[in-house]
Amino acid sequence: MAVDSMTWKNHSLFMEFVFLAYPKRPELRMLCFFGVSLAYGLIISGNILIVVSIQTETRLHTPMYYFLGSLSGIELCYTAVVVPHILANNFQSEKTISLLSCATQMVFLIGLGSADCFLLAIMAYDRYVAICHPLQYPLIMTITLCVRLVVASVVIGLFLSLQLVVFIFCLPFCQDRGIEHFFCDAPPLMRLVCATSHIHELSVLMAATLAIAVPFFFIATTYALIVAAVLKLHSAAGRHRAFNTCSSHLTVVLLQYGCCAFMYLRPVSSYHPKQDQFVSLVYTLGTPFLNPLIYTLRNSEMKGAIGKVLTRKYLSWKMIG
Repeated sequence: MAVDSMTWKNHSLFMEFVFLAYPKRPELRMLCFFGVSLAYGLIISGNILIVVSIQTETRLHTPMYYFLGSLSGIELCYTAVVVPHILANNFQSEKTISLLSCATQMVFLIGLGSADCFLLAIMAYDRYVAICHPLQYPLIMTITLCVRLVVASVVIGLFLSLQLVVFIFCLPFCQDRGIEHFFCDAPPLMRLVCATSHIHELSVLMAATLAIAVPFFFIATTYALIVAAVLKLHSAAGRHRAFNTCSSHLTVVLLQYGCCAFMYLRPVSSYHPKQDQFVSLVYTLGTPFLNPLIYTLRNSEMKGAIGKVLTRKYLSWKMIG
């Protein structure tokens, strides 16, 4: 494709993109709306329940649960970036978004998604220290360090995202303004760029590598060291407890990184709209919905804490009633 000669004029803040992924038929749009609404309601309730349970239960005031609560908080913000916009678009005849709004949505979507990946790597490190260096664990994983690590994951994620989004929106867009997607994301937007240089694709892949591949290899290395340490334990109960503690986190890692790697760690030419729209909904709705279930169903302490919170709420409602 030839580079658009009106690049700077095209990059006016009043320029609009059109989302093409929404169903044309009203009944399908309503079905989409109710399905997404149900998933979003469960995401909000599940993650808020985890945050409240961790804050109210003193015995959960440990680094592992602090990181879990932070993960739930980030995922609440992450889904809030796109899901309300998806729900609103179902009722709009013109499903458009301005260039500035699209860029803003992408900054927070990719930034918080990257923070999610970094936080999962931090959680793996926390498990490594707890299992491989249990005596030094209280000295290493202080509350100050935990807070700094969470803040750093968000700041670095947003910084990398801002760099990537600025780069993408400085490229020349073609006359076609139709985004084959439900929201603004890097792969579908890159298909609207009228530049043929592979440098652009490599730049996106480099940003994705820093946010996805590097943390994943760190997690893989950490778990290799954890497995080696656990296998040396003489107690079968100790090995079972250690593996049980890590299994929930590892399940979430595979879900999160699998979807993100599929979307971002590949050339733009291999983008398939329908298939990728489904995958994007999985990591936008599916993963934040499954994370609370995975962490609560496989963790007796979390189940007990959530049960106490729900019991207190029920009793307070009965007293008010």
